[in-house]
Amino acid sequence: MLKGVSPLIPPELLKILAEMGHGDEIALGDGNFPGASTARRLVRCDGQAVPPLLDAILRLLPLDTYVDAPVALMAVVPGDPVGDSPAIWSDYRAIIERHAPGTRIETVERFAFYERARKAYAIAQTGETALYANVILKKGVVKA
Repeated sequence: MLKGVSPLIPPELLKILAEMGHGDEIALGDGNFPGASTARRLVRCDGQAVPPLLDAILRLLPLDTYVDAPVALMAVVPGDPVGDSPAIWSDYRAIIERHAPGTRIETVERFAFYERARKAYAIAQTGETALYANVILKKGVVKA
């Protein structure tokens, strides 16, 4: 164990976060996300919900301030009964605002999101049961 690092972050994920460079992306996949068939590097975070994991990651990972939107959510498929803005997204907005005030969040069409996740440095596969709980984070720089 390390001081100051959330126990929600397994050692493999901590290593991945440290390896990532400016502009690299990490996707957090919900329990339905096709992580194993999509990831270049997959880290399992079974049994974990995305909001507390997102919070733990953002304590360590700076978001990219040189792009328009360093956070991407999978857009709701038109006609899906969850509505235009799934409830979990408000949790994400609050967590992101706490760590990186004013950060813009974009939505990305489902299949474009999968393509972007394929190119991500890694995918953290969670056990999140909420629908449309997938999120991509673009790493920024640590400023002294």
